[in-house]
Amino acid sequence: MYKIIGADGQAYGPVPAEQVCRWIAEGRADGQTKAQTDGGCDWKALSDFPEFAEALAARSAAARPTPPTISAVDAEKLAAEIIARDHRLDIGDCFSRSWNLIRDNFWLLVGATAVVLVVASLLSCAPVLGIPASVVLGFVLWAGLDLLFLKRLRGEPAEVGTVLAGFSLAIVPLMLASMVAHVLTSIGLVLCVLPGIYLLVAWWMFVPLLIIDKRLEFWPAMELSRKVVTRQWWPCFGLFGLSCMVGLIGLMGCGVGIFFTIPIAVGATVNAYEDMFGARPVMNELPVSATPAAAASTPDTPAAASAAASDARSSSSARCQAE
Repeated sequence: MYKIIGADGQAYGPVPAEQVCRWIAEGRADGQTKAQTDGGCDWKALSDFPEFAEALAARSAAARPTPPTISAVDAEKLAAEIIARDHRLDIGDCFSRSWNLIRDNFWLLVGATAVVLVVASLLSCAPVLGIPASVVLGFVLWAGLDLLFLKRLRGEPAEVGTVLAGFSLAIVPLMLASMVAHVLTSIGLVLCVLPGIYLLVAWWMFVPLLIIDKRLEFWPAMELSRKVVTRQWWPCFGLFGLSCMVGLIGLMGCGVGIFFTIPIAVGATVNAYEDMFGARPVMNELPVSATPAAAASTPDTPAAASAAASDARSSSSARCQAE
């Protein structure tokens, strides 16, 4: 038996695993939904329960089929649609959710980030071809890492091998975007600092994700990112600058800390991407569902349901303190 925290912050249950699977299939619960076993003390994400892995994978496959490549015309329409939403980016909220994401998937996300950092460092240090290879493959590596974070943010199954997804899903547009971004940003920084900073913020945060997540070609992705970022320039600039500062803090202590601070910066950027470009599903309020044995005592009114849920959480807290 399991209890679930709904989108309204209320606890529902206890219900059998079959009911939880039905909620997952209906889109009322996802991998990040908090749940606990009846009588347990710890609230965990549903993705941490092996018994729901199959239901979560089936829901993800049904809800997010592989999107087709988006044309330049469609990218223009998408840019207009996103700008019309007039969503205001909340930097503090992005970092807060990033911390929660890292906490819930610590070893996976920290380990994957370490793999990418080590590979990127070895690539750049290679004799003769090191720098050109970094320019060509930079976005390919970071796109895979971003996709791993995005999958876990959406409650989808992922593994360390996801960091290599850029090589199989969109290697050509990612390589082209990486080369164009490196070259034009470098020219902007050399000739005049401000254009280079503008291109850094406009292209480097979201273009890899737009290509690998939405299957955009490289230039439509770069234009879409530039237009949306320009509309929210100061929040995006603040997010970019704070992410760089967080990464630099990790260099203290012989540089080991970077393996822990970079994931936080990546997570904040991915959360910002999902807010600005994604379609974050809004969970419907979970219905109160009772087991057959408790059906007779199921609350009939919203007020009673809220009181019952509050009593359930209080009882659970009391049991944990007693233990």
